[in-house]
Amino acid sequence: MSFAPAPVADWTVRPAIPNGWITRAREVAAILALDAAERDRVGTAPHTEVQLLKDAGLVTILGDRSRGGGGQTWSTALRVCREVSKADGSIGQLLGYHYLWAWAVRFFGTPEQIDRYEELYVRSNLFFGGAINPRDKDVRATENGDVLHLNGRKAFASGSAVSDLTCLLATFSDGRPVFLIVDSKTPGLVYNNDWDNMGQRQTESGSVTITDLVVPRSTVLGAADNSLAATVFYSSLSLVTLQLIMTNLYQGIAEGAMNAAADYTRTITRPWPYGGDDKESATEEWYILETYGDFRSKLWATAALIDQVDDELSGLLHASRESVTLPQRGEVAVRISAAKQRIIKDGLEITTRIFDVMGARSTASRHGYDRFWRNLRTHSLHDPVAYKQREVGRYELLGEFPQPSFYT
Repeated sequence: MSFAPAPVADWTVRPAIPNGWITRAREVAAILALDAAERDRVGTAPHTEVQLLKDAGLVTILGDRSRGGGGQTWSTALRVCREVSKADGSIGQLLGYHYLWAWAVRFFGTPEQIDRYEELYVRSNLFFGGAINPRDKDVRATENGDVLHLNGRKAFASGSAVSDLTCLLATFSDGRPVFLIVDSKTPGLVYNNDWDNMGQRQTESGSVTITDLVVPRSTVLGAADNSLAATVFYSSLSLVTLQLIMTNLYQGIAEGAMNAAADYTRTITRPWPYGGDDKESATEEWYILETYGDFRSKLWATAALIDQVDDELSGLLHASRESVTLPQRGEVAVRISAAKQRIIKDGLEITTRIFDVMGARSTASRHGYDRFWRNLRTHSLHDPVAYKQREVGRYELLGEFPQPSFYT
């Protein structure tokens, strides 16, 4: 079952400038917002919503214009992700992850692989999913001549079931990691449809079983020799890019919660008649004005930090792969950690406190306003925020950069 209506805007012409793509993302968000609460309750696979992203051209904005892509930078892609997340955190997550996995070939691949895969996904408007959780080491790869045999299970395969291509992380018997791209519809992938969490309910983040999946050795990203050694610091940007995608996702969810609450307060919330300072409208209540002032101030502050870090990381991602240094990576990593821990704290507060300024009737299930908190709470547990605070603390007190890891 799917609910999203067909787009009403003319999307045949692709925007030429970043602001045009932000406007396009807002048009998509307006469509998603129409039935976001209902889709959240049902939790169906978002095939229609992914097609909406494709139709709007959002899937290929990072692709070269020569291939039919949008020719945009990561700064724009992250803002697009945030705008979509204001309406629907699940679809915002899937779009952000798509951008990451579509860029994986630039993180890890050879120049020939970059040309091949970007030509493929941009020309064909393909959508990426992924099963790369590094804590799951159950997928084993064995070599047999020019092919690999994959077997095992990944606990999380976000978006893979509704995607065209899937990024997989496996390991050889000696522990060497294998990063590769496969067709999401290949018979060796079985989606177990077991995603049943309280939030991000349309991300299709359930497990996948991999049985006798045979893929060409050429699908493994990277070179067999040591020719990509100079790009190791660039490759490690993949981890901080994921962290910044999450940070923009959380900012979008919190902004969406405040916007939805404000609309409810303007149109439905009633003033309190028993306080001795009776008002004609809820929008005149001092405590409501004070609370929204607090919300807006906090979200302006987090957005300012996130926007700045978006630009910093974007500059590195679009630089020559050989030029990125460890100090450059460290500087942007610690600031991403600061931005992430700040929006998690402020976002969770805002998505909880919106009910204080909407009133008791706003808790009716038909509104689904609790989805903003459920989405942010669910995804913000991806990795412990305490470690982000520690990274910032070590930088401030000891001058130490966060060391590259699967989560930093």
